[in-house]
Amino acid sequence: MPTDSPSSGLPSPGRRAVLGAAAAATVLAGLPGTAAAAPAGGRQPARKNPRALPGGGDLGPNVVVFDPSTPNIQGRLDEIFRQQESAQFGTGRYQLLFKPGTYHGLNAQIGFYTSISGLGLSPDDTTINGDITVDAGWFNGNATQNFWRSAENLAVVPVNGTNRWAVSQAAPFRRMHVRGNLNLAPTGYGWSSGGYIADSRIDGQVQPYSQQQWYTRDSAIGGWLNGVWNMVFSGVEGAPAQGFPNPPYTTLNTTPVSREKPFLYLSGNEYRVFLPEKRTNARGVTWGSGTPRGTSLPLTRFYVAKPGVSAATLNQALSEGLHLLLTPGIYHLDRPIRVDRADTVVLGLGYATLIPDNGVTALRVADVDGVRLAGFLIDAGPVNSPTLLEIGPAGSSRDHSANPTTVQDVFIRIGGAGPGKATTSMVVNSRHTIVDHTWVWRADHGDGVGWETNRADYGVVVNGHDVLATGLFVEHFNKYDVQWFGERGRTIFFQNEKAYDAPNQAAIQNGSIKGYAAYRVGDNVTSHEGWGLGSYCYYNVDPTIVQHHGFAAPNRPGVRFHDLLVVSLGGNGQYECVINDTGAPTSGTSTVPSTIVSYP
Repeated sequence: MPTDSPSSGLPSPGRRAVLGAAAAATVLAGLPGTAAAAPAGGRQPARKNPRALPGGGDLGPNVVVFDPSTPNIQGRLDEIFRQQESAQFGTGRYQLLFKPGTYHGLNAQIGFYTSISGLGLSPDDTTINGDITVDAGWFNGNATQNFWRSAENLAVVPVNGTNRWAVSQAAPFRRMHVRGNLNLAPTGYGWSSGGYIADSRIDGQVQPYSQQQWYTRDSAIGGWLNGVWNMVFSGVEGAPAQGFPNPPYTTLNTTPVSREKPFLYLSGNEYRVFLPEKRTNARGVTWGSGTPRGTSLPLTRFYVAKPGVSAATLNQALSEGLHLLLTPGIYHLDRPIRVDRADTVVLGLGYATLIPDNGVTALRVADVDGVRLAGFLIDAGPVNSPTLLEIGPAGSSRDHSANPTTVQDVFIRIGGAGPGKATTSMVVNSRHTIVDHTWVWRADHGDGVGWETNRADYGVVVNGHDVLATGLFVEHFNKYDVQWFGERGRTIFFQNEKAYDAPNQAAIQNGSIKGYAAYRVGDNVTSHEGWGLGSYCYYNVDPTIVQHHGFAAPNRPGVRFHDLLVVSLGGNGQYECVINDTGAPTSGTSTVPSTIVSYP
């Protein structure tokens, strides 16, 4: 039982049409969370003035809580979906919470910035006889822009035997039990470009159809229908056998290290946050045989943050020993959020969004054990930030192998909702950090988009040793998308598109090399390994641009790659090689990947 923790398919050549920023959304009157505010239980404030902040409290109007007796659940779900269906860059943020029990006849359509979750310790505590649906009617059947939404901790019994979850990036499907099939493509089997499943059981068949790539981790499935370019599995019972490049399956029997994302649940009438324990050589779900293993914290140990609160107040809460629960909404920051205490939890609901207004870093983590960052979006501000997220200060060297920091469903965006700039989006300095599902995106459509308008040279930079990335999506940066300088780094699944909007060859020239690699391992690194990595180009502004390679790494025995691919979408730009000077060039307008099974 949990205990209190003391501190603890066919691809689309033009797959993303430019969209205007969606209109700002009206705040709906929600059913607030019901946990009562409670005092801080003996904590002493860091200083006498201001007063100590309370833990716990109301979850706010954009956390909508249902139980089986709630009237007109379908009407409320439909109301939120109408608002959020096409609000790709809107301001609405919603968390839908279902108390344990059984629900009948629902179709929960999930739009932008909407998360749906059960409040049991197991997905099977909360059963929806119905569907949890993502489709692409709003975008004429094209699902390649179905971003920023999630489903978690629910059992679903689909009406017709198959649940549809047609998503692309930043749309995790975690800790779910589908008692039937799972279709990952939109109605009509239009384009889709996802995606991520973890700690889930699909009793029937997973049906990707048009999905270009997908990563599934530590789950159990009844079967897998097909693959387009890059399907990766680690620790998945029922996964298809290794077959890359034909069929395009990369299959690892286990995941080296994993620790599932924290989640909110109800214990009686009390909200708590469950903290799953670390697993090594993990395989299958964490919840399949009774109570999951881990610890839990009462909501009274969290500062329940509401939009409009200042960074100073968030930091005060942290300094007083509270964790952070970020309720849905947008948070403007005039200074970094500083996470300095081991085992601190920062958990976002409903795509809570952090925006640094004046060129600051949004969030910094000290070189301490066991921090858990999960479930929020960082949106670059109009003034350039040198970095947006820092895990550990420069030079971090402490061993965190027993209790690593985890970064899960933390997404970063530069531009799209308005002009934004950042030199480097995410920097990982702390050893043993696990980055489990992130999408770091320099926007290629929306508001504030242009080669210099939303300038962002580097996506993810890893300096720390022994870092593991499971589900790494990084796209469209002006220079390198990923640079990895730490030793013994590992990546299981990487998805990338080079920046569409490069104006000409000169703009991407990297000294004597044509273009910057999507994924670069530093020249001095002696040990690194990657499985199932793909890079695509779509240079639609200047289709004559040549990209020398997708991947760059020192050629030595300890630096190993398995199952690499590069592909030119419709011949808009070309790759000369796959990795370094190895691998066939992409061919004409055929949109056929060039692959490498093993390197060196």
